[in-house]
Amino acid sequence: MTTLNKITDNPGARKSRIRVGRGIGSTKGKTGGRGVKGQKSRTGVAIKGYEGGQMPIHMRLPKRGFKNIFRLDYNVINLDKVQAAVDAGKLDAKAKVDVEALVKAGILRRAKDGVRLLAQGKLTSKLSFSVAGASEAAKAAVEKAGGSIEILAPKVAAAE
Repeated sequence: MTTLNKITDNPGARKSRIRVGRGIGSTKGKTGGRGVKGQKSRTGVAIKGYEGGQMPIHMRLPKRGFKNIFRLDYNVINLDKVQAAVDAGKLDAKAKVDVEALVKAGILRRAKDGVRLLAQGKLTSKLSFSVAGASEAAKAAVEKAGGSIEILAPKVAAAE
């Protein structure tokens, strides 16, 4: 029977750390396990991507592509999400469905530059949409359900 004053760790459970840099005879002396002289042997080394004064490869390679700073970022929403919100009572079927209504209903997180309507899913409610854009299939589905779509003019980037 073991008592509280005789509890010990299993053999080898606690291993004492190796003290580096304490003489050649200590197996981790002289270079302290780092193996090299110079910058790599010291603390605070920051040589990722450094090529010894040569122009780094990420600067030698050509830049690619083009970033259009006037590009508009639209929210994309499918008809099935809108129909689910109407069925759940989050969207009023008689009111105009626009960005503010979709954000207020919790379907979209933020307004961005407008909404683009896509045709995935079925729409059974007669809804009046006011959106920045819609696919041809989405327009057809909304009109088939008896609704209408108003396409808003795109936002123009601020003039300098």
